[in-house]
Amino acid sequence: MQAQIKLFRVFGIQIGLHYSWLLIAVLVVLSLAGQFAATNPQWGPTMIWAISILTAVLFFAAIVVHELSHATIAKLRGLPVKSITLFALGGVAQIEKDATDAKTEFWMGIVGPITSAIIGAACLAGAFAFGWDPSGRHQSPAASMLGWLGVINVALAVFNMVPGFPLDGGRVLRAIIWWITGNASKATRIAARVGQGIAFLFIIVGLFRFFNGAGFGGLWLAFIGWFLLDAARSSYVQQEMVQLLRGLRVGDVMTKECPTVKGDLNLQTFVDDYLLRSGQRCFLVDEDGHNAGLVTAHQVKDVDREKWPHMTVGEAMLPLSKLHAVKPGTSVSDALATMSREDVNQLPVISNNHLAGIVSRGDILRLLQTRAELQS
Repeated sequence: MQAQIKLFRVFGIQIGLHYSWLLIAVLVVLSLAGQFAATNPQWGPTMIWAISILTAVLFFAAIVVHELSHATIAKLRGLPVKSITLFALGGVAQIEKDATDAKTEFWMGIVGPITSAIIGAACLAGAFAFGWDPSGRHQSPAASMLGWLGVINVALAVFNMVPGFPLDGGRVLRAIIWWITGNASKATRIAARVGQGIAFLFIIVGLFRFFNGAGFGGLWLAFIGWFLLDAARSSYVQQEMVQLLRGLRVGDVMTKECPTVKGDLNLQTFVDDYLLRSGQRCFLVDEDGHNAGLVTAHQVKDVDREKWPHMTVGEAMLPLSKLHAVKPGTSVSDALATMSREDVNQLPVISNNHLAGIVSRGDILRLLQTRAELQS
C-alpha cells in the first residue's frame, strides 16, 4: 500500500498516511470524545476534546511503533524496508523482500504483538499509578487516557496473534509450518487457507451481531473479516503465481523488438498514429539516435488533453535513467515485485550496459494465463 501523505522518516523508513486513515482518525476521536463525555462529564468540553485527540495521536503512534518493530527485525535480517503506511485498518510495513527462512519469518511475525503487549502493559501500569478504575468513571484525564491505551494495545496484541494469514499470528503459523515441512510455498498455502477460514468466521459473527443489535461494532467486525479474506486470497493467488513463474527469467518473457518513436513528436500525433492504431501500449523514445526513455498510455493520460498538440513525447516520457532496470537473468517474480514496488507497468532490461528489451506486466500475465491453462 502506497502512502499518499508523507510525514517523516524514522531510521531511514518513510512514515506516511493513506487517505483512508483520515476517516478512521476522525471516528476514533469522536468515539473517545463520546466515551469520555459519558464517563467523566466533570472534565468539561475543552478537556474532553483535548484528551480525546491526544489519546488518538498516541494510539496511532503505538501502531507506528508496532510496525517499526517488524521493520527493525526485517532490516536486521537483511531485508530492505521502504515505508510504513497507516490506513483505515491499522498500519503496514512495506518490506521489499520476503523472508528467506522460517526463523526470520517467525520473528518478523511475533515481534509486533510482543511490542503491542509491552506498550499495553506499560500504559496499564501508568494508569493504575494514576488511580485508574476499569469502569472509567470519575477519574483523572491521565488515568483514563493511559487505561484506554493499555486496554486497546493489549487487545491489538491478542487480535494480531489470531493465526490467520496475513495477520501477525498467521505469519507465525506460516513460519512454524515452514520450519516443520521445510517448504515455504506449502506453508504459505496452508496459512492463507486458515486465514480465509478465520476471515469467513469474522464476517459471519460480525453480521450476526449487527442484525442482533450490536450496531456499528458488528458491521466493523464483518468489514475486518472481508478485508482479511481479500488479503488471504491475494496471498494464496500470489503464491500460486510464484509457483507458475518458478525458474523463469526476464530474458524468457521480455519483448526484444520494441517500437520506437521520436522524442520531438507531439502527443496528439503519438496518440492518433501510434497508440490508437498499433495497439501497443509502450514505446521507446529516441532522442538523437539513442534510447532516452519510455512512453506509455499512462504517461499520456497524466497530461491534460488540450496540451497534447503542444507537448512532445520527450517531455512526457519516463527517462530510462529514472527507471529501475533489471537484467535478463533476473527472476520474473522479482521483476513483478519491482513493478509493484515502483508502481510501473514496464521495466527496461539492461545487458552489458545496453538496452536488451522491455519486460511488462502484460508479457508476464499472458505467460501466466498460458501456463495456468495448460496445468488446469
